[in-house]
Amino acid sequence: MQRHHRILLLVSIGVFMSTMDSSMVNVALPTLMKVLGGSLAMTEWVVLMYLLTVTVTLLFWGSLSGSIGQGRLYSRGIAFFTAGSLFCSLAPSLGFLIGARFVQATGASMMMAMGPALINSSYPRKHLGKGLGMVGIATSLGLMTGPVLSGLLLRWSHWRFIFLVTVPVGLLVYIFYGKTLTSVGSPARPFDGIRRFDLAGGGLYLLAVTATVVLLTSAGKGCCGHSPFPWSWYILPAVPLLWLLFVVHELRQKRPLLPVRLFRDRFFAMAMLSAMLSFVVLFFVLLLMPFYLSSVRGFPPDQVGWFMMAVPLCVFFVAPLAGRLHDRIGARIIASTGLSICLCSLLLLTRLTADTPAFYIITALALLGVGQAMFLAPNSAAALAGVAHDKSGITSSLLATSRNMGMLLGTALAGFIFAHAYGNLTGGLDIREYTPDQVIPFIGALHQTFVVGSWIGLVAVLSSWLRGQSPNSESSAP
Repeated sequence: MQRHHRILLLVSIGVFMSTMDSSMVNVALPTLMKVLGGSLAMTEWVVLMYLLTVTVTLLFWGSLSGSIGQGRLYSRGIAFFTAGSLFCSLAPSLGFLIGARFVQATGASMMMAMGPALINSSYPRKHLGKGLGMVGIATSLGLMTGPVLSGLLLRWSHWRFIFLVTVPVGLLVYIFYGKTLTSVGSPARPFDGIRRFDLAGGGLYLLAVTATVVLLTSAGKGCCGHSPFPWSWYILPAVPLLWLLFVVHELRQKRPLLPVRLFRDRFFAMAMLSAMLSFVVLFFVLLLMPFYLSSVRGFPPDQVGWFMMAVPLCVFFVAPLAGRLHDRIGARIIASTGLSICLCSLLLLTRLTADTPAFYIITALALLGVGQAMFLAPNSAAALAGVAHDKSGITSSLLATSRNMGMLLGTALAGFIFAHAYGNLTGGLDIREYTPDQVIPFIGALHQTFVVGSWIGLVAVLSSWLRGQSPNSESSAP
């Protein structure tokens, strides 16, 4: 097996594990809320802790990749992810589970930051889009397997097994292939420059992201009496101030955590913005549809998993084609078309009722998968194609950060809007208090949330189109 194919396989395994875990947990949220006795606001943190940790650490790993090495970071990521998965499976309480998700997410962050960089460093330049398209297959396989496997385990076994299933795979990969990865993307002078890491910038970034998420997840629930952070409104003035301080600080640094000056390039900036917004839209759906399918429609967990599989199943078939099309005609048309299809999916979901036919639901979810597949590989390949190998680590981490920031904001914002709307329509109830008598307010809150998601989808389409043509002659990308 050629070296770049071997690296592709190892990266794909890591992507498969992390995406399968994410999709399994999304399906399991209604069960975790009941079994562990948390409100939606607290149970949501099983997802949010994972996304928050990944989002705030991606830039850290991207900055350190030039000093430590891309392959070494990736192999350590597999070890952390595996240990975190084991801790999650042993969690005695919701709080312990949320803490274990922090360990798991730390490993996932290392893999997400370095995965595309390893492909970029090892794959022939003219086939970069194809390589990233193959990673898209691994992503879709993980997302496809997760909902179905989660549903089956929840119905016929125990929720702990949804975390335990990745442990054997992670151990085998780390034991047998850890040394293979260590030599890839190694720096000329290992560990040189770590002492110059932008610690102040990292602290400001952590505070800004965390404050934003706490505000979004809590402010809308305070009116309903279920807020885990009842003081959250007091941090409202701090959020824009923290982001402003972070940007100003980064502009003054010689080795910034976030290379803000890169965003002066319209093509690069729009690629990152549209990537973030695409995942905001995606996680509006992934967070709320399992609740609709299980609570309103009464489907058991395994059937919920089959419904949710429509999204990754379409990604599986479309992602390789999208990567090849990028290698021929570039990202602008394909990526923008993909986001337009995602917008159509959201518009269809705004028409859901308590007795919407299953075919309609599957069609809407399938369109979301097609649109995401058409967007992701071309957008990533276009952003990476114009950077030098020594910059691929930070560029890769920026791409991953934009995606995970979208997941984080999508989860927080969807939960905020839905909880606020549901509370208003039911006189202050939380979703865990749902009864069949509350179908109408549930559907009303769902509609309001997906309408907001549709507007975000429209902004995503416009930002993708406004990127223009690549400054590196994208249409004839090498």
